[in-house]
Amino acid sequence: MSNLPLLMVFLLAPALMCSIVESMMFELKSPHTKCISEDIKANTFSSGNYHVINPNSVGTVPDHHKIIVRVRSPNGNGYHIGDNVLYGEFAFTAAESGDYSACFTVAAHTTDTVTVDFVWKSGVAAKDWKNGGRKSHIDEMEMELKKLNDAVTSIHDEMFYLRERETERQFLTDETNSKMFNYSFLSILVCLSVAGLQLWHLKTFFERKKLL
Repeated sequence: MSNLPLLMVFLLAPALMCSIVESMMFELKSPHTKCISEDIKANTFSSGNYHVINPNSVGTVPDHHKIIVRVRSPNGNGYHIGDNVLYGEFAFTAAESGDYSACFTVAAHTTDTVTVDFVWKSGVAAKDWKNGGRKSHIDEMEMELKKLNDAVTSIHDEMFYLRERETERQFLTDETNSKMFNYSFLSILVCLSVAGLQLWHLKTFFERKKLL
């Protein structure tokens, strides 16, 4: 029984850490742009790195495989710029909540397909535990506990953030339903008014013709 907490730490901490890492490999065609978005809440640390995969088994990556990279906030503020590069990395603390985007474009006009390996981390996963200043003064158990504590704190904050987003969506849904109800009521009122005018016009017409 005494080994159960230790086992839970070593099993849960890596799982929580991996759940917030976005790693992918994708292809680019000139002149198309591919954008990847990440929903990040304010005051969350985020980092990423990318590199172009060498299409040849030997030698260096061709120069015409260089790419242009832009990382922007929801309001369009630039967090990273990479022009004619084969690799790069970025790191920032989100100033606002919302969808942050990383866009990739082939710099040269080429018919070749360019493959990019991209890793984007946010929150606990973005922390550099290997270079921690106190690493030599804490044992492996304490390090795993700190990781787990930060992971749980991050999940707790994420739950509140999602709850706020859900509240905003619910408010928008209620507002939309209210507008639709008012629009429907107005449409029915207009239809009834037009029908009443038509009946009045027909009645007046028949009375003039002395058909009624």
